[in-house]
Amino acid sequence: MSAADKKNVPPTDTERRRVLRLLGKGSVVAAFAAQIGAAARAFFPNVLYEPPTKFKLKRPEEYPPGFTFDAAHRLFVVREEDAFHVISAVCTHLGCTVQWRENEFDCPCHGSRFRPNGSVISGPAPRPLSWFDTRLSPDGFLEVDSAVDVAPGFRFVPPKGQA
Repeated sequence: MSAADKKNVPPTDTERRRVLRLLGKGSVVAAFAAQIGAAARAFFPNVLYEPPTKFKLKRPEEYPPGFTFDAAHRLFVVREEDAFHVISAVCTHLGCTVQWRENEFDCPCHGSRFRPNGSVISGPAPRPLSWFDTRLSPDGFLEVDSAVDVAPGFRFVPPKGQA
């Protein structure tokens, strides 16, 4: 466009072009800002999808002597007379569920074997099975906190009349 042509262009066309140019640049900037905002939002989830670490099981009197598997929470509740303890059924090697067989825990995935107290007998498992904190809830159920590990040998004895 020559200088003479520019002089002949009405001012409304020049103004319109300037506004359209600003709108185009603004939409590109807005699109980049929206992408950055969406990426940053991904780091702040508004829902936590982890199961609760504290949960109730059955009443103490409902457990027979010996090992009882709780599939919903992947753990074993062990009753020895009136004392209880809870051992994780999650193998410390790759997270498979161990099974109680012939006085020991066996991992069906890679062959780890554990003693009744959870210590490793053999296999690729790097550490023993976890023991969880066990208490009696106010309404009389066994309550387990899987976020709190206790020492092997821990026993919970409910008050008389509760077991």
